[in-house]
Amino acid sequence: MDPAPATLVIACGALAREIAALRRANGWSALSVRCLPAELHNRPERIAPAVREAIRESRPRYQNIFVAYADCGTGGMLDAVLKEEGVERLPGAHCYEFFATPQVFAQLAEAELGTFYLTDFLLRHFERLVVRPLGLDRHPELFNEYFRHYRKLVYLSQAPRPGAVEAARRIADSFGFEFEHRFTGYGELGTRLAALAASQDAAAWQA
Repeated sequence: MDPAPATLVIACGALAREIAALRRANGWSALSVRCLPAELHNRPERIAPAVREAIRESRPRYQNIFVAYADCGTGGMLDAVLKEEGVERLPGAHCYEFFATPQVFAQLAEAELGTFYLTDFLLRHFERLVVRPLGLDRHPELFNEYFRHYRKLVYLSQAPRPGAVEAARRIADSFGFEFEHRFTGYGELGTRLAALAASQDAAAWQA
């Protein structure tokens, strides 16, 4: 019989490197991945329509679809689309939560509400996604307006990278924030993708 159709993961572009690393490390060849532009995070009202379009375009080829997004600032719009389409997503409100796991993230938030979080992706693209869009390179005086309620920076790292912790610490120091580093690995992203790959392998054996 023909092999079972592969599962498609429609993912935020900010997770592309992490998903690729997980696929290589685990040999998840049955998982196909389609990444939407990471820049959608700057316009979260566009995330749900973009995901809906990707789901409907992909349905003729894939029996199973999973969305590798959290709510990501859509205010429930993404969940409404996924309910209509019958598709599941990663848990939580944002990537910080599913990387750290909901329990650990809740502890971090309770310890200091005024926390600015970095992931590996945000650290790599800090100038492009934070400094320039906020205009801090041109108007540093805006810093106090944007960050007046922040006291701490927590770097949630997914994979060891030379110099990364030091780079995150420099950002915290430049902002005058307390610094904390937590190695999370891939958190719920790894757990959910592993479960998808296992279910796909089981379907292939039964076919």
